[in-house]
Order: sequence, then C-alpha cells, then structure tokens
Amino acid sequence: MEVTYIKARRDSAGGIMFAWFQRLLPHKGDFFGMFEAHAATLVGAAAALQRLASDGATPAEVLQVIRDREHDADDLIREVLTEVRRTFLTPFDRGSITSLIGAMDDAIDEMLAAARAIDLYGLHELRPEMKEIVTLISEAAKVTAEAVPLLRDVAGNGTRLHEMTGRLVSLEGQADEVHAIGLKKAFQTARTDPLQFAVAREVFKNLERVTDAFEDVANEIDGLVIDHA
Repeated sequence: MEVTYIKARRDSAGGIMFAWFQRLLPHKGDFFGMFEAHAATLVGAAAALQRLASDGATPAEVLQVIRDREHDADDLIREVLTEVRRTFLTPFDRGSITSLIGAMDDAIDEMLAAARAIDLYGLHELRPEMKEIVTLISEAAKVTAEAVPLLRDVAGNGTRLHEMTGRLVSLEGQADEVHAIGLKKAFQTARTDPLQFAVAREVFKNLERVTDAFEDVANEIDGLVIDHA
C-alpha cells in the first residue's frame, strides 16, 4: 500500500515537472497566419464598400458587413498581442509585429468610419469621385492581401514586396488627387446646398483616411524588408 502511494506521488511530481518543462520550451505563434487572416477582413470590408459604390447594396447593409469584419479583425489583433507576449521566438521584432497589425487594423477601422458616415447621412448614391476612391481602396486591400503571405520569406521576396508597397503608396497618391477634385466639385454647389457640401466633405475625408492607413501598412512592410531582406 505504501509502495503504491509513493509511486503515485512520484508520478504526480513527474507530471508537474514535465508541464513545467513544457512551459520553458520556445513557443512559436502563427503570426503569418494571423496577418493573412486579418488581410482577408480588409478585402471583405473593401468588397462591401465596392458593392455600395456599384449601387448593389444599401448603406445599412454595407455597414453591417464591415462592422462584422471589423469585429473579426479585433479578435485577430487581440490574438496577435497575446501571442507576442507569450511567444519566445518571433519571426520579427515584437515592435514590428504589433506595428504592422496595428496599421492593418487602422485600415479596417477607417473603412468602418467611412461606412458609418455614409449610413449616417443616408447617401444612397455616391459621387463619382467617391466611387473612384472606393475602387482604389478595394485595390489597396487586394494588394495588401497579396503582399502579406510574402512576409513568410522576406529575404526571398524583398524585391516583390518593395514593388507592392510602392503600389500602395501610389494608390494613396491617386486617392489624394481624386479627393481634391471631388471636394472642389462639391464646393461649387455649396452656395445652393451648403448642407450637401458638408456631407460630401465628411465622407471624402473618411474615405481618404482609408488610403492613408494602407500607406501606413506599406511603410511597415517596407521597414520589415529593410531589416530582414
């Protein structure tokens, strides 16, 4: 009886020691998978905006879709931050990881802000320049989703990644130009309908901020290329 008791104690102690040893082993989180999943939420949200620009959905419908994708993105960024704290070996510097996922999250946050503004003001028909910016946003999301998987091999994909970040910066520049043209046209109607000008200015501002956020994503990716390629 005593021998059995001693053996049980040894087995229990051994299990505790093994669990303790496991906790000391390097932990590697799937950061690349989480980056790619977050990029997919950007594509989904941008596609919803594109449906609105194509008159294929109502502002309320688009807002709900983008809100859902933004919630998915929030879950992912919390997971990334948790993994950063508990992971012993990270593929990049911890600050670079959190900065990249933060920039990506800003992009979907800005899309949600734009959708909220469009829904708030009841815009069922976007101005042509707004539609152009939405198209640029959609392309930026797709470029980001294409670029993120290449981070699995930064050294081998450095040149391609630099080309893609250059494309994101170019899209932001185009959005700036379209924004200025659209705002000027909207101002021309300000004397007859100042309220509509105020609405247009607010929506243009929100849409343009989305492309600014994608430019920030490009800068973060460029930083990784510089450090690791």
